[in-house]
Amino acid sequence: MRICVAGAYGAFGIKHLDALAAIDGVEVTSVMGPTKDKIEALAAERGIGHAATTLEECLAQDNVDAVILATPTQLHAEQAIACMKAGKPVLVEIPMADSLADSEEIVRVQKETGVLAMAGQVRRFNPSHQWIHNKIAAGELKVQQMDVQTYFFRRSNMNAKGEPRSWTDHLLWHHACHTVDLFQYQTGETVSEAFGLEGPHHPELGIAMDMSIGMKTPSGALCTLSLSFNNDGPLGTFFRYICDNGTYIARYDDLFDGYDKPIDLSNVAVSNNGIELIDREFISAIKEEREPNGSVRQVLEAMRTLDKIEKCF
Repeated sequence: MRICVAGAYGAFGIKHLDALAAIDGVEVTSVMGPTKDKIEALAAERGIGHAATTLEECLAQDNVDAVILATPTQLHAEQAIACMKAGKPVLVEIPMADSLADSEEIVRVQKETGVLAMAGQVRRFNPSHQWIHNKIAAGELKVQQMDVQTYFFRRSNMNAKGEPRSWTDHLLWHHACHTVDLFQYQTGETVSEAFGLEGPHHPELGIAMDMSIGMKTPSGALCTLSLSFNNDGPLGTFFRYICDNGTYIARYDDLFDGYDKPIDLSNVAVSNNGIELIDREFISAIKEEREPNGSVRQVLEAMRTLDKIEKCF
């Protein structure tokens, strides 16, 4: 499988390059980034044969079988559609788009072309959340409430590597997207009630710096999500699952019980790296000619819920 990674020298482009290097039978043959010197230097460092500053040039390569988009959010819809129309299966980093209309267009084009398209909902693949999902599927757990905190200290436009961003991040359409999709995935239901509250907007970036979201499913499961770019403390996303049979705390790829005792996840998946696991699912689905877990069709309901929350602001 010959892969192009677009947005390759960004924080998540590097994560995908590292993850793909751990998967047998996969070669990154092309990388794309907007700055010529930076993308060519990365290609030379990684031994990748082709580097370009446009996605179009990468899609024209004969040795590109599929594409991973780790580009700015505002480009996701246009680029995902371009990949599908070029006949290239595409994994588009979270979120697949920053509006419901663009998300619906991605799903429409996927149905029209029949080309595989997957959204980067990595929480479905983190071993911690997989362990919970397996217990739910086996009938051993039922989620009663999820209490989630997504906290950053990001008062300037910087990425996860601490470098200046060329685009603006968003608490709702990016960071809340993780939890909205995961809540519906873990409960097996579509949210029936949802609301959101925004704090003050950043004077230059124009985005809300704090946000509170509440959701409910038809069966009565609840999710409370707090998000902030103002948090000066432990950073990241922390999930508390309050279930009918125990309480569990997920911190990325690690899981603890309600008393902070670690849970062994060694037999959950072939890796403890969620990015590697989502890339493995993408590649396996292409080879097996099946719909991937986290296809754009499956994730569309999360985008509809985000749209419903946005209408509250």
